[in-house]
Amino acid sequence: MSPSSPDLLSVIPLASADGVQHAEGFAADAVPQSLPAGGPDPARFDWAEAWHPLALVQDLDRQKPTAFTLLGQDLVIWWEPTAQAWRVMVDQCPHRLARLSEGRISEAGQLECPYHGWSFSGSGQCEQIPQLSGADTALRSPRACVKSLPTAVHQDLLFVYPGQPKNAALVAVPLIEPMLENPKDWVCINIVRDLPYDALTLLENVLDASHVPYTHHRTVGNRANATPVDLELVEASKQGFTGKWEEGPRRGTLGQQDTRFIAPNLMYHDLTSKQFGRTLTVVYAVPIRKGECRLIARFPFKFASPWPGRFIRLTPTWYSHISQNAILEDDQIFLHFQERYLEAAGGSDRLSKAFFLPTKADLFVSQLHQWLREFQADPFPGQPLPPALPKAQLLERYHSHVAHCASCRGALTNLKRLRVGLAISAALLWAVLPLSLRGVSLSSGEAIAVSAMALLLLGGWAALGRLQKRFYEGREIPPRNLPEKKRSKP
Repeated sequence: MSPSSPDLLSVIPLASADGVQHAEGFAADAVPQSLPAGGPDPARFDWAEAWHPLALVQDLDRQKPTAFTLLGQDLVIWWEPTAQAWRVMVDQCPHRLARLSEGRISEAGQLECPYHGWSFSGSGQCEQIPQLSGADTALRSPRACVKSLPTAVHQDLLFVYPGQPKNAALVAVPLIEPMLENPKDWVCINIVRDLPYDALTLLENVLDASHVPYTHHRTVGNRANATPVDLELVEASKQGFTGKWEEGPRRGTLGQQDTRFIAPNLMYHDLTSKQFGRTLTVVYAVPIRKGECRLIARFPFKFASPWPGRFIRLTPTWYSHISQNAILEDDQIFLHFQERYLEAAGGSDRLSKAFFLPTKADLFVSQLHQWLREFQADPFPGQPLPPALPKAQLLERYHSHVAHCASCRGALTNLKRLRVGLAISAALLWAVLPLSLRGVSLSSGEAIAVSAMALLLLGGWAALGRLQKRFYEGREIPPRNLPEKKRSKP
């Protein structure tokens, strides 16, 4: 498999319409050829020399800057109205190192530092220093500039290239290849969540199809469907690997499942069945820092009938996110501790000692760690994991998901307003009853009706309170550990 094999990677041509926003001084007509992700060293994969998705564009706010950390580097994402483009820059003002993400987008369409008002255009050029008088020498100084990173928008995702800017347009953006042809034929469900474990731990988990019947029993799996999983490796290189599961899930009733890992951050399972059409399970694992990553999960469907797609489009995004967050929490706690146990046992270098992998079901897990070792692909070499978190923090949903999901943020705001309205309405109804004692006569039937309506409103207020709680925290006991319902004897 060549580094730019089109069945694994979609190389974005360097042209004005390619969606790539080039850094200052990046000459598009000077590019002779493409480059593989990970850098030129055949024995080492450099995570900086690759495109990484940061967010779904629909979740980003054009009115204010957004902070994000990639590979331990604090960044600021903002919309430059004059250029009509998303910008990503290092989140530090060159003046006194204040976080630019705490600033604002000024009336001039520039990113303004919150500390002293220095302002920057999308290229990182300093455009204004309010305290400066006389000559503008300081404005022209390279020391007044902020590093701006190349960005690209594809398949509704904002990508950034943290490596050498001159390489950005030469390296393929890791896209979902099946969706490139006839993208309107696909219906896609998405969720973004920051997870309390490494990007490599996330990839290891989603590459392992054999855990689904057990870990996700009673959510998206069923223990009764567990069978031997005979995985096969098709090809492998520095750029990733492809494999297949010929029998496929659900005891072979759905057909063969193909798997692709596109280094360093993308994997997907590809399944076509008569029952459901073509379905993909796509995961981007974005490394935030050691022990933390951002999951961007996408579930594209191509149905033979238009009706399932219409139903999915009508389902509120926030509603589907509640159940998807619960699925993620099925394995969140034990993965958080698993990677610490592996680190204590010597890490990937001693995988065969730490893990006992006697079946083909773990082939893709082994292959991921082989890629990690063979190409020295640890994004945080030598860095230890931080201390383990308490269970309550591992199940926290607001800061890990809701805060950066536009649909869930909006739903939570409306939910709180509705609860206040129900509480006020119930209080007003209860206030009507004493009036009958002050000369305003209410029949017994009317009094009962008012009381019932007030109780109904309070019941709705309580039910919405339980729903509101699901925006903040997950279930402590996963469904797989709940008692099974006893079947009545015939």
